[in-house]
Amino acid sequence: MPKKIGLFFGSFNPIHVGHLILANTMATTTDLDEVWFVVSPQNPFKKNKGLLHEFDRLDMVEHAIADNAKLKATDVEFAMPRPSYTIDTLVRLQEKHPDYTFKLIIGEDNLVQFKNWKNYESILEFYGLYVYARPNTPPHDFGNHPKVQFIKAPLLDISATFIREALKNNRSIRYLVPENVEKMIELKQYYI
Repeated sequence: MPKKIGLFFGSFNPIHVGHLILANTMATTTDLDEVWFVVSPQNPFKKNKGLLHEFDRLDMVEHAIADNAKLKATDVEFAMPRPSYTIDTLVRLQEKHPDYTFKLIIGEDNLVQFKNWKNYESILEFYGLYVYARPNTPPHDFGNHPKVQFIKAPLLDISATFIREALKNNRSIRYLVPENVEKMIELKQYYI
């Protein structure tokens, strides 16, 4: 049986316990063997002062998941043309790992615009989606699609934006991020 990998895309700016709980739930309650965090690089055309360099964000992800063998981090998009499209990343990973099966993990709110994604039909046909619920998601057309699996996962309303704002205002982020990530942020003075 080929290894089945769930891909969780994001900027992870910073990674927080909501991301970790979701990834761990996918890795332990579904047929996925592993969940890979696909750290999205900085878009050179969008100057976002609040976005840490991709290698710093990758480093935080790697520290956050170091003790969980079912979770991995990948920098596959760092060497790809930007902006990178999900389908291109999926194809690249499939080329690098032909023996693996890849599934895309997304929030249900993304299904509303999913038909606007580049080659969305190919994503469905060749990869498929593992979808976690999001509050107040508008109606979409994928409720009964055979390549879309809905997975029960805890709903946590934690945002990286909230964490960055807390840091800017010298407020505690304890319990919002793993302790080792909190120490990294403090030591390297991220987001201040």
